[in-house]
Amino acid sequence: MAKFTKSMKETHTILLPDMLHYHNELLQAAFGACGYQVEILPEEENLPGYSLPHISNDYCLPTVLILGQVLASLRSGRFQPDRIAFMEPQAGGACRAGNIYNSIIQCMRKLGYAQIPVISLNAFGKEKHPGFTITPKLLLCAIAAVCFGDLLMTLYQQVRPYECRQGEVAACRERWNRRLCEDIRAGKHMSGKKREEQYRQIVRDFARIPVKERSIRRVGITGEIYMKFSPIGNEHLEQFLRKQDCAYRMGGFINYAIYLADSEREDRKLNGAGQMTLKGYDMVLHYLLRIQHDLYRSITEESRFVPDAEFARMKELASPVIDKGCHTGDGWLIAAEVADLAEKGYRNILILHPFGCLVSHVCARGIMKKLHARYPHVNIQTVEYDYDSSRTLRESRILLGISGNADSR
Repeated sequence: MAKFTKSMKETHTILLPDMLHYHNELLQAAFGACGYQVEILPEEENLPGYSLPHISNDYCLPTVLILGQVLASLRSGRFQPDRIAFMEPQAGGACRAGNIYNSIIQCMRKLGYAQIPVISLNAFGKEKHPGFTITPKLLLCAIAAVCFGDLLMTLYQQVRPYECRQGEVAACRERWNRRLCEDIRAGKHMSGKKREEQYRQIVRDFARIPVKERSIRRVGITGEIYMKFSPIGNEHLEQFLRKQDCAYRMGGFINYAIYLADSEREDRKLNGAGQMTLKGYDMVLHYLLRIQHDLYRSITEESRFVPDAEFARMKELASPVIDKGCHTGDGWLIAAEVADLAEKGYRNILILHPFGCLVSHVCARGIMKKLHARYPHVNIQTVEYDYDSSRTLRESRILLGISGNADSR
């Protein structure tokens, strides 16, 4: 496997799949602040057509689509193979999506592109490259990107359906997105206090947008992380829901990031890790929980905005449905997000999961009986995505999942 060297930092563009759509540009800025040139791979037609000739057709949909993006970029002619590297996020665990990294490497070798480095983006020190290091500066910039991305997503989704002047909320989000990208790239407002000042300015800006009371169907979205956040994975679900005149909401990325750190700590503890190792994880978790608390407190300063439940509360919400020891893939977090949405008054909830993902079948479909028993007044539906299934059938399933009554606001 080719390594990403220190000299490549000046000459290579790192190509990253479109996975966190609301956070992409902010994360690009975070990498840019540390001297990396990162570009998000564009959406292409018929991505399975690029990937399936090279892998088994029983791979999960995220693998098929992400590998398709990688191979489509090579076919496009936009990039010189000797001047690019690919980056693939890895959360670890037993989820087969963790094998996407190796699948990309194998395809590069088979197709004669062994010179292209494939970087694993993970917080656990796996698959190291001499030219790519997660430094404290990069970590701080990435945390800022995730926090601001979650904030803009939360406010955008809560205000957009009620705006008096169509497009005003999107324009506000875009304006702040550009400004925050410039700040992150320049290393400005990185400290906790400075970030909180920015949070409040953003919240006030969205709160000033004129809104109107209207009866509208409210839909909660949760599920496998790629399917939930990537419009490529969920086939532009948000656009579809907007056409149905729905107000939708999805949980942010921060709880998922804390969930990963917490799950890793539990695994290390079960495998006999020493006290110093566990104390290190405790320090990381304490820091992330404080960041989350500061962000959510800023959101609640305007009574019309409601943040996600904080991590400790999410654990409590999931416990009657699934054991907290279930942390393969998205584990207990899906049940927690469903419960949080139900408690916030959402009467229609979609759980998105890809075909071929055994973890999602356990953690999404496997919890449905308990969820229906606990929230009988909520219309909870799973929506399965596959590359060769009928769009009409899937959209019918979504329409079934949003068939509850509209809510007034």
